[in-house]
Amino acid sequence: MTEAKPSLGILGAGKLGTTIARLAIKAGYTVYIAGSGNPEKIRLSIEVITPGAIAVTNEEAIKRSDIVILALPLGKYKHIPVALLQEKLVIDAMNYWWEIDGTIPNLSTAPSSSEMVRDFLSNIHVVKAFSHIGYHHLLDEARPPGSAGRKAMAIAGDDHQDTKRVAAVVDDLGFDPVIIGKLSAGKVLEPGHPLFGAIADISTVEHLSAEKT
Repeated sequence: MTEAKPSLGILGAGKLGTTIARLAIKAGYTVYIAGSGNPEKIRLSIEVITPGAIAVTNEEAIKRSDIVILALPLGKYKHIPVALLQEKLVIDAMNYWWEIDGTIPNLSTAPSSSEMVRDFLSNIHVVKAFSHIGYHHLLDEARPPGSAGRKAMAIAGDDHQDTKRVAAVVDDLGFDPVIIGKLSAGKVLEPGHPLFGAIADISTVEHLSAEKT
């Protein structure tokens, strides 16, 4: 019997969130997606851009999903409903962009942006993924498992079972998963660091993840 796929809740209905939603719908996932404010404001655009995804509030997306993907501007991370995420597996797909996020006080002292997010959420189940390949390449580069020329997606997280679950999602959505280490290793996935922007195979991603930042 085929194991049922986990449902995905995506916080962020921008370009990254809707791109991940399209890949997930194609792969057979149930997807709940939330933008800012009333879901009625995005329902029509979601039906057009990501047919099959369900537009809901942030709270509904979290409650109704097994895995929550943060596809928000990093500067909005403190608006995430913390209490609802305590037992959830969270995928942090966010990156810091000065032009959008402005100054984030805790970012300069945090080892990595994902560790800052984890500490704010008080949630040990945070995994970094879907952040180093731009949204505009995700749809173009996604390939079924076993396809020639398939690209790799780096994953960083502290818990083996969490990274294993995220690796299964990455594989389903069209990329070879590469677990590069603990959540702190996610620093190399951030803008200005070795793996950011890398669209490469497994061996290249493994090599770049080992480089010093």
